[in-house]
Amino acid sequence: MTGRFLIIGPPGAGKGTQAARLSELFGIPAIATGDIFRYNIKNETPLGIEVKSIVDAGDYVPDSLTNELVRSRLEEPDAANGFLLDGYPRTTSQVQFLDEILAEKHQGLDAVIRLVADVEVVVARLRKRAIEQGRVDDSEDAIRHRQDVFRRETAPLIETYGERGMLVTVDGIGDVDAVAERIITGLAERGIEIPDDEPDVAVR
Repeated sequence: MTGRFLIIGPPGAGKGTQAARLSELFGIPAIATGDIFRYNIKNETPLGIEVKSIVDAGDYVPDSLTNELVRSRLEEPDAANGFLLDGYPRTTSQVQFLDEILAEKHQGLDAVIRLVADVEVVVARLRKRAIEQGRVDDSEDAIRHRQDVFRRETAPLIETYGERGMLVTVDGIGDVDAVAERIITGLAERGIEIPDDEPDVAVR
């Protein structure tokens, strides 16, 4: 098997780093919603042109368009045997749409990886990064607000996938390798192992 996963975690929890690790280990693409938007805009696809006009106007990209962008991405050849979605779904209606996409292919998710992190640790980490990068507008209040928005947005998703028994909850704080090992252990406990055809790939 390869794997069809979601990864959910608050800003600053190292979600992107762990997504890249899992992508390599399982031989599947790590797909972030922002990357999908940028790819379609850059390549001036019909969907990309529509997204650009919305973003340029300062509006939010509606669920319907986000859904179609994700559907288009999941139909790419590299996602045929699996994927790891980062940043989607964000709403219960997007959960339903993803369910429908997978049902059409007679597929389903294997697991939803949830990185949890102490708010104070994450805020301190992001504030330090902002100072190092000279992002003066990235104040502590702004960082805390994003944490609050994340918790509010994802609470229904956590509940939904928890009820389905799909959550693999992992402490996202600590050494990158240690967090990766926690994820691999959590997946193994669900019977999901790193593919045997990639024996030389190891967590670094």
